[in-house]
Amino acid sequence: MDASLFNLINPVKDFLIFSVNFFDNFIFNGVNQFALTWFWLDVLAIFLAEYLGYILLFSLLLFLAVGFRKYFNPVKFAPQLFNGVKMIVEAIISAILARFVIVELIRWIWQRPRPFVENNVNLLLTHNASAFPSGHAAFFFAVSTIVYFYNKKAGVFFFISSFLICLARVFTGIHWPADILAGIAVGILSAWLVHKTIKKCLK
Repeated sequence: MDASLFNLINPVKDFLIFSVNFFDNFIFNGVNQFALTWFWLDVLAIFLAEYLGYILLFSLLLFLAVGFRKYFNPVKFAPQLFNGVKMIVEAIISAILARFVIVELIRWIWQRPRPFVENNVNLLLTHNASAFPSGHAAFFFAVSTIVYFYNKKAGVFFFISSFLICLARVFTGIHWPADILAGIAVGILSAWLVHKTIKKCLK
């Protein structure tokens, strides 16, 4: 009976692996083929992949330091300040949970080589760690999700910026698309879990 079960599972597993690999190669080649073609595009991609994240983190601090009106209403300063601090705390916890706990646990279980390790790619950046899931995607989508819970317009800006970071990391040759999708899922789910847990604890 066990042998029959494995005989049923193996074809499904093989089909899933084939499908993911086909998807990864198709999307990756479609994006990465433009690397090393135009200098300005390469510079932009490197900036997005490596440095846009710092701008996002700085923007997150603006919620607290400079003050968007949603959080710094002079009439109700204390409650709005509390919301701003709570958002920052949730974003930090979510990002740590996603990037340094869940991602590292998955990478410990399964170490997937990056695209440039076993393939001829147009490489603009390099990285030594396992590819799956994307740590950047997990980190920044966790932060973006928390921001979206508190401010929809700012959240959309964070989501778009996070997507550009992830797209650039495929473009520069250091991530498969499946790495990105898995990282996005980890980030969003981590943020949702942290937000719901803290909300429940503060009731």
